[in-house]
This record gives sequence, C-alpha cells and structure tokens, in this order.
Amino acid sequence: MYERAGRPAAPPKGVNALRRIYAVEDDDNIRELLVYALSSAGFEAAGFADGSALFSAVQEREALPDLIILDIMLPGEDGVTILKRLKAARKTAGVAVIILSAKGSEYDRVKGLDLGADDYITKPFSVIEAISRVKAVLRRAALPSGEGALSADGVVLNEEKRRVFADGKEIPLTYKEFELLRFLMLNKGIVLSRDRLLDHIWGYDFVSESRTVDMHIKSIRQKLGDCGGIIKTVRSVGYKVED
Repeated sequence: MYERAGRPAAPPKGVNALRRIYAVEDDDNIRELLVYALSSAGFEAAGFADGSALFSAVQEREALPDLIILDIMLPGEDGVTILKRLKAARKTAGVAVIILSAKGSEYDRVKGLDLGADDYITKPFSVIEAISRVKAVLRRAALPSGEGALSADGVVLNEEKRRVFADGKEIPLTYKEFELLRFLMLNKGIVLSRDRLLDHIWGYDFVSESRTVDMHIKSIRQKLGDCGGIIKTVRSVGYKVED
C-alpha cells in the first residue's frame, strides 16, 4: 500500500526548477504517484518506464538530473545493470541514485549500496518517507567535496560556482548577501562586528550605518528558512555563524 497523505500543495513558483528528479519505474501507478509527489514537493520531476527511455532523456536533454529513483525489476535492462551503466559513464557518474525495490533483504540493500546507490527504499513505501529520503540524499550530495565549498549545519556555500544550498535546496542570494554569508562562514565561530562587516563587504568609502548589515542578515535568514539559525546575533556587537 502506498501512502498518499492527502493532496500535496502546489509548489511555489521557481522552486521546481532547482532540482531535477527522474523516476524510473515500469508500474504506471507508482511512477505517476512519484512524479506527482515530487512535483508537489517543489522538484522538477519526470518519469520513465524503462532504462532505454531514461538514457534517451539523459542524452537528449542538456541538464542532467540531480537524482534518479531507480526500480530494480524493469523490462529490458534491470535496475542493477542501469545503475552500473550510470556509475561507469563519466557524464552520469556523479548523479545520485536511490534504488526502489520489492527486494528488502539485507543482502539486496548492501548489494545496491555497494554498486554506488546513495539510498535504498523498499516497496511498499510511504510517499512522505520517499520525499524525505530524496531531500536527505540531495543534502549529502551538496556537502563539500573539495576546495571552494563551505558548510555549516545544513547550509553549503560553493565559492567557485557562487551557489548556496540549504537542506539540499538552492537558495538565490544577491551579490552582497552572498559575500556577507561567505565572510561569516569563512570565520565560523568568530564574532564579527557590524563595522567590520561593513568595511569588508561594502568598503571603507561606503557611507551608511550598521542597519545596512542588519537588513541584509534578516534577508539571508529568511531565504535560508529553517537553516537561518546558523547566523547568531551577538548583542551589541555583531554576528557569527556556528553549527
């Protein structure tokens, strides 16, 4: 039995383009349910009945999916073979994969994870749990994998690509907001005064008051949502980022 938990709310405008999820499942009902639930959760979702359709989409579309939900029992190539192909190709090796299977034994789960899957969901499954697992895998995928990335309790900032993620969801920041968050994260655990932040971000010749910093901090916190708490206010002094 697959739990629907009511009709999900429509996704906010613009959010569904941030993360692309593909669901490969030959059962029409399950595939449609997954695509609908993912779309309602704010993802750009597409469904495919078999591996052939999946690889055609990967080759034809310019942007790769961020994550693939992959059934094991499929017509033609099975999910294990598809997973091996994905991980063997340079183009798709970095795409996160969640296996979806009726085979729930420890051996099957370990086998899937050893082949490169990021998670394993056993049928029947809860849609709410499936969405939660998707978000968790995306959060892990966004964690720093080398130079140019900073992290703090669910927030990941990529300096090279100038992208910010909160709980796996990309957050659009203005130029000054990005620079302000970056400077705070570079100095994680250190209290930075408003004057120092003004000098560093806006420059010594910038004529304003500390309220400018406060307004930008407020905007960053709102955009980060539940992760906004990483920015702490130190009364009468300034701000700091900490886990």
